[in-house]
This record gives sequence, C-alpha cells and structure tokens, in this order.
Amino acid sequence: MPRPPSGEGVARRNGRWGEDVAVEHLRAIGYVIVDRNVHPCPRDRRLEIDIVAYDKANDVMVFVEVKQHSSHSERERRLRSVDRRKLRLMRRACSAWVRGNRWTGSRRFDVVEVFGTPDGGRPEVDHVERVRLFDGRDRFVNWDA
Repeated sequence: MPRPPSGEGVARRNGRWGEDVAVEHLRAIGYVIVDRNVHPCPRDRRLEIDIVAYDKANDVMVFVEVKQHSSHSERERRLRSVDRRKLRLMRRACSAWVRGNRWTGSRRFDVVEVFGTPDGGRPEVDHVERVRLFDGRDRFVNWDA
C-alpha cells in the first residue's frame, strides 16, 4: 500500500504547480522561457533560479522567483516571503548565471506569486516586476518605471 505524501512531498508538488502556472503566465505576456530550476553554481546548491526568461519586448533577461501560497489575504503584504536572505542568495545566483552565460545585456529580477492549489480552481497570479536586487555596479533597467 503506498504511503500518503509527506508534508514535503505536498509542498514540492504545490511548488512545482506554482512554477508551471508562472511559466504559463510569462509565456502569455510574451516572455520566452530560457530555463527552469537553474543551479548556476554547482558548489552551492542553495543558489537556484526558479525561472530564467527573456522579455523580448524590452530586450531584458528576467530572473524570476516563484512563490506559491495556498490562499490570498488582502491584509498580508506583497512579497512577504522574499526576505533579505532570499534576496542575497538570488543576487549571488543571478550573478553566477550572468557570468556563466556571458550575458552582457540588461537584466532584472521579478517575483511571481501564485495564490491557490493544484486542485483549488483557477489560481490568482501577482507578477511583481523590477524588484530591487542588483547593486549600483550592475547594469539594470529603469527601476522607477
């Protein structure tokens, strides 16, 4: 008899579903998906980029962090699960990807929050563009747009 999924298994399944929803959303607005679940630095497995996408309209490589939440509350702030530690790891991962792929063009960091569950009907997607990630020495797009 198969064992019921553990909490980690359910979380991983929901996270994968959230990434699939985010990919569908990004494709629908014209992005080209370059890669998913990228580990640009083999020595440090904590460094992962959920989605690398190319925004053709703006000629920008976009590094996307996907956060899946089972429900949405108007009282909770946007990007509540992207803390300083996560931003620091993302900065390192994106820098490693840029070096490894010799990307010299513009780049930015977006967060896609997906609210819902795989069996809960139509998900709600909140796409937050231009989250401040790169420091002043890096080339970046207009953060104030």
